[in-house]
Amino acid sequence: MLYWFFVKGFGWVARRRLGPSVTGLENIPRTGGAIIAANHLAVIDDALIPITCPRMVHFMGKAEYFEGKGIKGKFKKWWFTSVGVFPVDRSGGSKSLGALAHAREIIEDGHLFGIHIEGTRSPDGRLYKGHTGAARLAFETGCPIVPTAIIGSRDLQKPGTVIPLKGRTQVIYGKPIEVERREPDEVTHEELRDLTDRVTREIQRLSGQEYMDEYAQTVKARLKEQASAQIAAQNSQHTEQGSTEQSEQA
Repeated sequence: MLYWFFVKGFGWVARRRLGPSVTGLENIPRTGGAIIAANHLAVIDDALIPITCPRMVHFMGKAEYFEGKGIKGKFKKWWFTSVGVFPVDRSGGSKSLGALAHAREIIEDGHLFGIHIEGTRSPDGRLYKGHTGAARLAFETGCPIVPTAIIGSRDLQKPGTVIPLKGRTQVIYGKPIEVERREPDEVTHEELRDLTDRVTREIQRLSGQEYMDEYAQTVKARLKEQASAQIAAQNSQHTEQGSTEQSEQA
């Protein structure tokens, strides 16, 4: 009930600011479980899907959102829980698998589960290699995957900004990709990869983004290392200049 209270009660504010147009609503199954698999350009993507989708969509959220202390931490946890977000530990391994198990329960209960297949926001607006979590869930539940393209959100909310600019965005729900249910031990890594790549290609077709055959997390880590190295080099240069100046003064 709180989900629809926020979507219906405050969604008009987001609509006025983000100006979303929506295409392909007929491609969203009216009943039963399904996966909304989308690209990820900005934080506001997680608002654009709920305010354009006629059914409630459950999402994963970083575990950090649910672990804050004090009144602010409790409020954030209550907020995300109220709007259908549940925590995922992105460190990998069994902790991440636990979140997928919860997602599977949501789908099997006949609900929609939303996921950004890139795993994180694009560092530069291009579409990056998808993770296989959505494909695994589809095989285990036999539910369809709805490729979804979000367009324009990065232009309104550049990385590092909180309040988005006012403008226009677009959400396109593509035709569902039907998946036959399989036992987990029957699905090979190649099949997971093939299905993931198929979904990614469809998102690319809908969004018009340039595709990069690399994980976004890898690119972000590399950029972070380069930035750290640059800062270290600058600090070293300043230290050397300071030492030279002191020597000259001496």
